[in-house]
Amino acid sequence: MESCNCIEPQWPADELLMKYQYISDFFIALAYFSIPLELIYFVKKSAVFPYRWVLVQFGAFIVLCGATHLINLWTFTMHSRTVAVVMTTAKVLTAVVSCATALMLVHIIPDLLSVKTREVFLKNKAAELDREMGLIRTQEETGRHVRMLTHEIRSTLDRHTILKTTLVELGRTLALEECALWMPTRTGLELQLSYTLRQQNPVGYTVPIHLPVINQVFSSSRAVKISPNCPVARLRPVVGKCMPGEVVAVRVPLLHLSNFQINDWPELSTKRYALMVLMLPSDSARQWHVHELELVEVVADQVAVALSHAAILEESMRARDLLMEQNVALDLARREAETAIRARNDFLAVMNHEMRTPMHAIIALSSLLQETELTPEQRLMVETILKSSNLLATLINDVLDVSRLEDGSLRLDLGTFNLCAVFREVLDLIKPIASVKKLHVSLNLAPDLPEYAIGDEKRLMQTILNVVGNAVKFSKEGSISITAFVAKSESLRDSRAPEFLPVPSDNQFYLRVQVKDSGAGISPQDIPKLFTKFAQAQSTATRNSGGSGLGLAICKRFVNLMEGHIWIETEGLGKGCTAIFIVKLGIPERLNESKLPLMPKVSSNHGHTSFSGLKVLVMDENGVSRMVTKGLLVHLGCEVTMASSSDECLHVVSHEHKVVLMDVCVPGMDGYEIAVQIHEKFTKRHERPLIVALTGNTDKATKENCMRVGMDGVILKPVSLDKMRSVLSDLLEHRVLFEAI
Repeated sequence: MESCNCIEPQWPADELLMKYQYISDFFIALAYFSIPLELIYFVKKSAVFPYRWVLVQFGAFIVLCGATHLINLWTFTMHSRTVAVVMTTAKVLTAVVSCATALMLVHIIPDLLSVKTREVFLKNKAAELDREMGLIRTQEETGRHVRMLTHEIRSTLDRHTILKTTLVELGRTLALEECALWMPTRTGLELQLSYTLRQQNPVGYTVPIHLPVINQVFSSSRAVKISPNCPVARLRPVVGKCMPGEVVAVRVPLLHLSNFQINDWPELSTKRYALMVLMLPSDSARQWHVHELELVEVVADQVAVALSHAAILEESMRARDLLMEQNVALDLARREAETAIRARNDFLAVMNHEMRTPMHAIIALSSLLQETELTPEQRLMVETILKSSNLLATLINDVLDVSRLEDGSLRLDLGTFNLCAVFREVLDLIKPIASVKKLHVSLNLAPDLPEYAIGDEKRLMQTILNVVGNAVKFSKEGSISITAFVAKSESLRDSRAPEFLPVPSDNQFYLRVQVKDSGAGISPQDIPKLFTKFAQAQSTATRNSGGSGLGLAICKRFVNLMEGHIWIETEGLGKGCTAIFIVKLGIPERLNESKLPLMPKVSSNHGHTSFSGLKVLVMDENGVSRMVTKGLLVHLGCEVTMASSSDECLHVVSHEHKVVLMDVCVPGMDGYEIAVQIHEKFTKRHERPLIVALTGNTDKATKENCMRVGMDGVILKPVSLDKMRSVLSDLLEHRVLFEAI
């Protein structure tokens, strides 16, 4: 038994064969499934292969074969050794051949793809080239038509010409039977037939804008084919049983100008369109081509642009016409306003003169009456009359100042003056009034404050007096301090007045004045009202203090004229307030510049001056004014001669008269001519009397005319006894006296 070695091995050898079969079946299946994929790729890439269905069948067959081998992996049964060897050998060969075929196809497919069927390839390429050339020619033709149509449309900016030209050119270019344009009505609820090519339908026919076919066209930016039987396509009468041609419609955006603004693009409304309808000839097999529809769409856009330009032109022309009308109206309003201003100024000038004359009588007679023996009750009445008259005279001056400031006729009278003396004079004028209310007034002038300055002395003093007077008026007790110094450049700017732009220079400086009081104060919300004319704060203390509400309004305008700024600071009611203003003044080059002396304010220095024996000639056409002026002069000891006309004045004037007081507004020869003739009559200066105009005219022309004819002074009515005493004293001392106007 040990030498018998012929027994065949059992299952282990068969198991090895089975493993080979499994492996072979797997690779066969893999090859079968990969070959169809490669064939599919070949068919897809080869556009000229003529037998694609055979390859599809072959691929299916291979897939099925592969499937049988794949299924064989799970349906194996035991066989004899010989059969197993044969099957193994066959499957190994099949696997080898299949894999070889698959690998071979991978290498030969690129070669197969490079082999072309020349005839089919060239034929397809020629057809494709013909199509491309036809497309290029169509695009060139379309472009040429678009350029031609655009040129025709853009050659005018008239809206009607644009639309009519568009229809004509489209009809000629596309050989249309009819072409029409529907425009929206004013209400926007209907479309109206506005333009047609053949004019076969009457213009003015309307259709509702909410028709489905219209909504369909308006909702698309492309040309839309519509039914020939819809309302907007019925553009021609139906004759017989002809077949209507195809119809397309396209929207044309319209410019919406309700929000048209200068220097801004007009707003293009997306809800407002016109409708363009184009119809091919009837009984024709012709259809709309793509390039024709594109041409229609481009033309519609060009029409929209041209209409927008025309609309802008029409709007600009309307705006120009409206502007011209407004300019004419403004010019008329300007002339009317100038006429009204002249009438107002003439009225104020007349009223000023006419009011100053009776005021002169009241104040003069009251001041004379005050010099007589009166009971305490009578003296109080006379003082009340005098104070009320002075207040009324101040109000007249304020009204005139406001009028001049508003119409721009008031100009600063610049000159060199003693700045420190102005503050001291204000203090002298205010102290007597403040002492009655037991108020302490202090003046603090900075050491660096220039003694002399260039500016309008009268307006500066008027501003300071108004501000300090307000402090005295609204203070019942306590003190008032006046501080003046040169404002530093870093303290000039004020955030509350951004329009105030100071410009310091070497020959100018900014004067800062602060007036602080311990009076009733003011509510912060009332501060802006203080600088408005005829406006007053609403506190009880303010209302009870009286006043016209013009003082600070005039101060603000004066300060503005002097390139300055004024404001009020307060902590509230009952805590007092501080008025501050800054003005621009000049620095004089020479301190000894000559200038005409202004009339000094009433001072106690002239209280007991006597003019006994001084001969004065008074010429005034108004008898009351003449009598009142004589009364003042007689009370001062003067010998008075009166004249009521220019001729009488020239007749009675003699070298014995030292002063001639005349009203320049007299009948016949005016006061200027009288002054000239008096100069001619008395050629020697020491023989000629001092000629002074006593007038109620406050215009600058009066002062300039008086200086021109050689008068020695101008005095404004009204004149009190103290003022007349001061006038005569200064006139005899300086030989010249021009009161500031």
